[in-house]
Amino acid sequence: MTGSLKAARAATLAGVGVLALAAGTAGAEAQEVKVCLIAAKTGALEAYAKQTEAGFTMGLEFLTKGTMQVGGKKLTVIVKDDQLKPDRGKALLEECYNDDKADIAVGTTGSPIALAMLPVAEEAKKLLIVEPAVADSITGEKWNRYVFRTGRSSYQDALAAAAAIPAGEDVAIGMLGLDTAFGRDGVAAYKTALASLRPKAQIVAEEYAAGNTADFAPFAERLFSALKDKPGKKVIGFIWAGAHPMAKFVDMKPERFGIALAPGGNILPAMNAWKSFAGTEGGIYYYWDFPKNAQNDWLKSEYQKRYNAPPDFFVAGGFAAAAAVVAGLEKAGSADTEKLIAAMEGLSFDTPKGKMTFRAEDHQALQDMYHWRIKAGASDNNLLELVATIPAKDMPLPIRNKR
Repeated sequence: MTGSLKAARAATLAGVGVLALAAGTAGAEAQEVKVCLIAAKTGALEAYAKQTEAGFTMGLEFLTKGTMQVGGKKLTVIVKDDQLKPDRGKALLEECYNDDKADIAVGTTGSPIALAMLPVAEEAKKLLIVEPAVADSITGEKWNRYVFRTGRSSYQDALAAAAAIPAGEDVAIGMLGLDTAFGRDGVAAYKTALASLRPKAQIVAEEYAAGNTADFAPFAERLFSALKDKPGKKVIGFIWAGAHPMAKFVDMKPERFGIALAPGGNILPAMNAWKSFAGTEGGIYYYWDFPKNAQNDWLKSEYQKRYNAPPDFFVAGGFAAAAAVVAGLEKAGSADTEKLIAAMEGLSFDTPKGKMTFRAEDHQALQDMYHWRIKAGASDNNLLELVATIPAKDMPLPIRNKR
């Protein structure tokens, strides 16, 4: 064999070796699915983010029977803190997709941050499961095909709140909303929901306040003035995240004008302060004692053991996002984005709340909501009684994207 033939053969063998190594590396990579979880673990919504992470982790544990594998592939979860900052959330999602090579991302806590993240998913052509951010525009005008949402939308919240108002009554409503996309979308959605379900109930005044507001007196007085001379029932409702202002409104004695307060659902530490308001009603996404199913039974038992409390609002949401990840991977048989989208459009999957279904048109999870009442003799973490489950099929949720 000549020197040139030997060199050619050596080069060929080296090339085969490189190809074999590359194939082996690709095979190893194919045995792992990376999931990036982004949450606002620093800032005003820290409690929400920690609940989401706990629920997501416990959901994967339950659904994989502790193996952290789906279809023989290992699930690796990377957790990042967006600090409730839109620019940081956007940069972290870019990092997840480009540097960490995540196949799927889940997040985030605040609607402004989630909205900043949506274009990143579209540019990367990678899946983003939004949990728990609420703004309607996430699955509305800002949506793209790479976005799925297990979290409820503002309009789903609004439909549940509207369903909690007695039909046929004249009701004048003043709203205090958080001065963010979440708050403003929530009030707008509530208006539309009332027109659809309770046309005799109308929002007659709106106020918006920053999350760090210390003095709510000016907002309360303007709402009192707008409502006090209205006929029929008078209510102040809240679209709020973080430390809830209802107690400050109570101190200003709205009852002197015949005004009731309707705080909406919240996390247990916030609602526990409402024990003395027996009979107050509202709508909520989840309350630990309402759903009756195997996943919720396990979650209640295990969360109580680990955290000495019932699972809360955002714990269930994190678990639901984990359920979507596992169900999507099982149906697709792959972490390939296009296969996942095809598998998840129209997908129904079990959660601690019961069954959710990703609507094909906008990837919003259709789900039951709950009408609640504060119990007489309520105690901490045992506050609400179920008035009615509001089935997903009975909530006329509009499709608002531009697909």
